[in-house]
Amino acid sequence: MHEVVSVGFDFENDAHALICGASKGIGRGAALAVARLGVKVTALARSADLLQELEVELRSAGARETRALVADLDQRDALFAQVESLIRAAGPIHILLNNTGGPAAGPLVEAEEGAFLQAFERHVLVSHGLVRRVLPGMVASGFGRIINVLSSSVREPIPGLGVSNTIRGAMASWSKTLSRELPPSVTINNVLPGKIDTGRLSELKVALARKAGASPEEIEASWLANIPEGRLGTPEEIGGVIAFLASPAASFVRGVSLPVDGGQLRVI
Repeated sequence: MHEVVSVGFDFENDAHALICGASKGIGRGAALAVARLGVKVTALARSADLLQELEVELRSAGARETRALVADLDQRDALFAQVESLIRAAGPIHILLNNTGGPAAGPLVEAEEGAFLQAFERHVLVSHGLVRRVLPGMVASGFGRIINVLSSSVREPIPGLGVSNTIRGAMASWSKTLSRELPPSVTINNVLPGKIDTGRLSELKVALARKAGASPEEIEASWLANIPEGRLGTPEEIGGVIAFLASPAASFVRGVSLPVDGGQLRVI
């Protein structure tokens, strides 16, 4: 029988979150939602200007401390070195959000091998490398939350997103496997966004409209017809779910893939 690790971890005073892809979209919504928990937040993205603006908002939202980490997930060695330096300077990371833009749209049969390799490296290998670097601090603290932003395609593959469907499934299997290996008090879970009003969704809408000979408005209308809530979701709504999973309240939630899609998925 496992014994829960307890070393007197003080969530409000000790917790440090690293939010990847924090400059816009779901990552930004998550960073602000986690900041409202009153923890330290390090926001990671490629754009220094957007991160500088976000830091001001994070402090207003309630983050106890904020840091900006300008990094590129496609440059793994440099990224990992930056995260290691962050841990040495600021202490352990207790909340890790793995989040990055998905692969380009397109039919699976037309996908080149390079598209799979790039996506696998950006999603699976980056996430795995980050977990290996933050895990010792989580274990020593007796508290850890690893959260992955995936896609509703984990449950139902999305037409026109062949490479993305493949890689999101790989991430879900990686995460579920880790959920059985991580020690008590360190959890890993996935959030599966549906149609969320972000720049990436707008790009996908235009691409699908062009391919179908339709207007972007017609594509969106077809989406909404299959969402019981009758609207697109917002990054803030995804952020709220991520903040829950990052909090002590989610201590018994482990290894799940949680759809946040307005009821679009038909699977149980």
